[in-house]
Order: sequence, then C-alpha cells, then structure tokens
Amino acid sequence: MQSGKQTIASVVKRNGQTVPFSREKICSALKLAAEAAGYQDVESVVQLLEEVIADLEMRIPGGIPTVEQVEESIESLLFQHHFHGAARAYVAHRLRKERIREERDELTDIVRQILQETHRENANFGNSPAAKMLQIASTASRLYYTSQVVPREFMLAHEWGEIHIHDLDYYGKTLNCLQIDLGRLLRQGFHPGYGFVRPPRRLASAAALAATIIQCNQNDMYGGQSFPRFDADLGDLVRRQAPSTTPLEAFQAMESFVFTINTMHSRAGGNVPFSSVNVGSDTTEEGRMVCRALLEAYGKGLGRGESPLFPNIVFRVKRGISFEPEDPNYDLFQLAIRIASSRLNPTFSFLDAGFNRDRQEEVAYMGCRTRVVDNRCGPAVAAGRGNLAPVTLNLPGLALRTRSVKRFEEELDRMIDLAGRQLLHRFQVLSRLRVKDLPFLMGQGIHLGSTDLGPEDEIGPVIRHGTLAIGFIGLAECLTVLTGRHHGEDEDAWRLGLEIVGRLREGTNRWAQTEGLNFTAYATPAEGLSGRFTAIDRDNVGVIPGVTDRDYYTNSFHVPVWYPISAFRKIEREAPFHRLCNAGHISVVELPSSPEHNPQAVEKLMRHMAKHDAGYAGINFPLDECLRCGTRGTFAHPCPSCGSRDIRRIRRITGYLSTVDRFGRGKVAEHADRRPHEL
Repeated sequence: MQSGKQTIASVVKRNGQTVPFSREKICSALKLAAEAAGYQDVESVVQLLEEVIADLEMRIPGGIPTVEQVEESIESLLFQHHFHGAARAYVAHRLRKERIREERDELTDIVRQILQETHRENANFGNSPAAKMLQIASTASRLYYTSQVVPREFMLAHEWGEIHIHDLDYYGKTLNCLQIDLGRLLRQGFHPGYGFVRPPRRLASAAALAATIIQCNQNDMYGGQSFPRFDADLGDLVRRQAPSTTPLEAFQAMESFVFTINTMHSRAGGNVPFSSVNVGSDTTEEGRMVCRALLEAYGKGLGRGESPLFPNIVFRVKRGISFEPEDPNYDLFQLAIRIASSRLNPTFSFLDAGFNRDRQEEVAYMGCRTRVVDNRCGPAVAAGRGNLAPVTLNLPGLALRTRSVKRFEEELDRMIDLAGRQLLHRFQVLSRLRVKDLPFLMGQGIHLGSTDLGPEDEIGPVIRHGTLAIGFIGLAECLTVLTGRHHGEDEDAWRLGLEIVGRLREGTNRWAQTEGLNFTAYATPAEGLSGRFTAIDRDNVGVIPGVTDRDYYTNSFHVPVWYPISAFRKIEREAPFHRLCNAGHISVVELPSSPEHNPQAVEKLMRHMAKHDAGYAGINFPLDECLRCGTRGTFAHPCPSCGSRDIRRIRRITGYLSTVDRFGRGKVAEHADRRPHEL
C-alpha cells in the first residue's frame, strides 16, 4: 500500500504533545467509517490511506501536521471519492468524540470549581465534603443526560435560554416531590432498608419516625417532602395508641421532631431535607394538641434559640374551622400568626379560595409553593402524589424576541407545545424506571398506586398520578417589554399579564386533555434560574432598563421586589394569578422588620389574602440572629448585645427560608433590591 518514501514522522496531538505518526490509526479510522456505512468493499476505502498521506505532505511540506489536519484530510478525500456514507459516518464520529472531549473538559473545570466552593443555586446546599461529592456526581450525571438522553431540540431551547429544564442531573433517575401519607405508614409500619420498623405506640416515637420517613424518601427523590395531614395523622395515633399523652409530652415530641429535621441530612449528607407539614384543620382534641405543640416548639427555636429553617409549616385557614373568633381552631390560627411574626414561619394556605373550595379536605401545599390536587388518572387526593418534573418558560426572553403582543402570543403557543413535548419525553423516560430503582418511594408503597407492584415492575402505570408542570418566570419584565410598564404600576399591563398566564393555563389544559396526563401551570420560583435567563438575554440584546439591567428576573407573577407598592395593593395585583397556576403559587409580603410586637398587622394581611382569593401566602422580613448569645432582630455587624460578628441572616428568598451566605449571585442581587411594602 505504500508508494514512495513517507516524509511525515510525527503528529501534534490536541494537548500540544508531539507523538510518532501512525499509519495504522488512519487505516483503522477509514475501516471503521466504511463498516459504519455498511460498505461491502471495505478495502476500497482503506486504500485511501496513501492519498491521505500524500495530501498531508503536499499541504504541510516538511512539517508536522496536527491531529485536526489529519482528520480534515480523511474527511475531504472520502467526499472527493464519493464515499459519502463513510464520510458522514466519519464526521459523526468526529463530532461525537469532540462532544465527549468538551464534556470531559467541562466536567474538569466544574469539579475544580466545586472543590473550591459548592454552587449556590440551591440555597439549602452546604460546603461539606459530602455536598461537594454530590455536586460533582450531579455534574457528571447532567452531562450524560444532556448529551445522550435529552433530544437535541429540547437541549438547544434550554441552552438558548428559551426554556429551563429543571434538575437535568436527575432527568431519568427519579421524581421531584411528594405528599406522604404519614398516617398509613404509622399504622402499618415500614421497611427503610435494613429492618422492619413496627408501628409506634407513643407520640415521641411517631415524631421520630416521621423525620426518618422524610429522610428516607428524600434519598429517593430530588425535590421536597411533605405531610399533608400532619396534625390529623399524629392526633389519630394519640387517640388509638396513647390517649394519656399530656401536652408536655406532645411538646417534647414536637420539639424533638423540629430539632431532628434541622440537623439530619439526606442525599449522602449533602443537605437538610426540604420538608413541609400541613396543619390547622383538625379540630379533634388530639389533633389540636399536636398542632399547638408543633407551633410552640417551632416558636421556641433550636438549642440557643435559633430560628428553625425546616420544616416549612403550612397553616390551613378555613371559615368554620379557624378563620373567625367563634371557630374551634381560631386560637391556633392566632398562635400561628404570632409564631410567623417572629420566626417567618408558618406560611398560610386558604382552603376557601375558589379553586380550593371543592377539594378542601385534600388541598395541601408543599415547599415554596407546590400544589397537587386534581387527578385525571385516579382519586383527587394529595397523599401519595407529587410533581414529577417541571420545565420553565422564559417570558422576558420571549417578549424580547417578538416585541409585539400578537407575535408574543403566537410564539408563546409554540413554546408551550415544545415544553409539553419535553415533559412528555421525560415522563416516558421516567416510566421505564423499576420499583427497585426507588426502593423506599415505590418499594414501600408510598407513591399512590405502587403497593401492588413488584421489584422488577416499571413505575409508568403509577406515576400517571403525578403532575407535569409548565412554569414561567419574569412576568413583570415581559410586560415591560410589551407595554412599557409592569402589572404593579399599570392596569392594562395587569390585564395583559392575566391573559398571558391564562393562555399558559389553557395550553396545559390542552396537553392534559390530549395525553390524559396531569399537565399543570406553575408559578416558578427563582431558585437557581432567574439569573441564568437574565445573563443569556443580556448577552443577546444588551442592557435594557427595567428588563435586563438586574442580575435576576422577577419571581413568577410577582410585582418586582424593588417597586414601591403597598402590601395590600401588592396582594390585590397578585392574588388573581393564583387560580391560574394550579401546580403551585405563593404571594409574599415584605416587611421592614419583625412584626413580633404587632401580630395584628400580619393577621390583617392574611385576611386580605383570603378576601382576594389567594391560595397560599407568607411574610418576609430581615431576621438576624447572633449565634453566640441568641440576640434576634435586624442589625449589622457586630451583635448589639455581645459584640460577636458571628451573625446568621435568615431570609425567605424563593419561598423557603435560608441564610444569606448560601445565596447565589441572582439571589444576592434580588435581596439587595428588596423594598418593604407599605402597610
């Protein structure tokens, strides 16, 4: 095969290293390309070897070619000799290897960054070795899914900032979040992995097991965990097993539960579980005792009086139960208001809202806003169900590309279709998981419908009960692009905002009807997302006042945090969006400082929420705590009582409580811009 003397002795690799030239590697590349194209006469392609060498000698006389130049010569000659199939196979091979190299280099860079400091997109993530190891593994997993599993159409939309596919590292591994039927597990017992846990007989044991259940299920999922009837389930246990339980024993059990939730870790020690409990609607003596004990334990704080960050307590407000002075749980509502006025939690759900009224006994909220109630595939209950996966639309980016309401609406419909297809693909991937892949969630029958499945059974038939959520972010900036003003400052912009979110809801309804699945509309929080979209759009269009001039987009349908507006006006602007976002919503009022000495103001705000048909709400204020002496308030360094600079600064930034030191860049910027709402 060789004719004449070969002058090429070396080749330069991509890393700059010079190595001996190898005829065998070129021969192997030609052979593999021919075989991949299905050629019968492979040798006719391999015979191009000499022409490749001659081409290189002609183009680089007496020089040393690079690997890229060798590859370009092979590719060019394959096309010149009309071996088009082999040429395409070779090009595909080159691109695949290039992508692998890019991913390897990206992984190396990210690992280097994580080893120095973990990412702060998730405000609940620590900086421990376990947290770093988990983030490194998550990065490798994300690169696998983005290159090998997720269709390119969806990845391009994600990379261009048109949509955000949440938790790509878990794309085909597991589901998002769940409302757990605590009562059933406490009655029947469960198997967490190494031995059966029998049903508890005391409230203290039940409280400890409740924390264990959250931890075990969090290890099988990537989102939040919640108990939809915490007081009722524990109250039932007291009634059945421990009727002599005293209020003091109940308090000690709930204090232990709060301590455990705030100190245990999940996901290989990476973070504290995202946990929520719904309380307030059980009027039995036992349920009321549990609810009161939980609120009092949360209000007391942790070991040195520090404010707990978890669980997120959701107090359920309902006329005839807790809303009026004559209601049996009105005293608990007042207690919840007082605790929230000093500790930021509880948050409040409103069961009398028009969209909650028909499902009052089943309505439960989770985490920073998630709501799972209606079900096309089975019983409309909360327990055993959750959100499977969300995808979020970049509304400001969409407005910047279209610049007119008509074109925006047309493009919005296209993006809803794309998001629906992406969620359907993810659902199909997740459906192939087996019960043994999620040993606690599915193996212990915690997910609705999973009790009759065996270890090798696929989970597709039961995850149909979950929701597939299409969310949105940055409505305020979107309206500024389309109208020049956002919905907090202009009535026409507000009406257009309702039309836009209503159009999204109609789109999810169409998907639900067509596919027979629970497609829903979601008011996306800004967790690790708002800053990403803004950076992409700023690179595309530059700095636009009121749109891309900050490092974040406004949370879902919220009025911008920097805009001066009264608390009551803000509620009136945001509350009508709650009914459109059936997968989750929240409105939060920003106060200048703790209303601990004026809880009546908080109650007035919550009543205004209820009046305007809000579904879920909370308050926010700066809460600083000295970790040396326990002083709480709003203060800069140092502590005014003891002079310590060891200050913990707690804020509600995306629905969850977290500390400022765990905020990413976008959250830091949003926090700096916040203005208190006038009362």
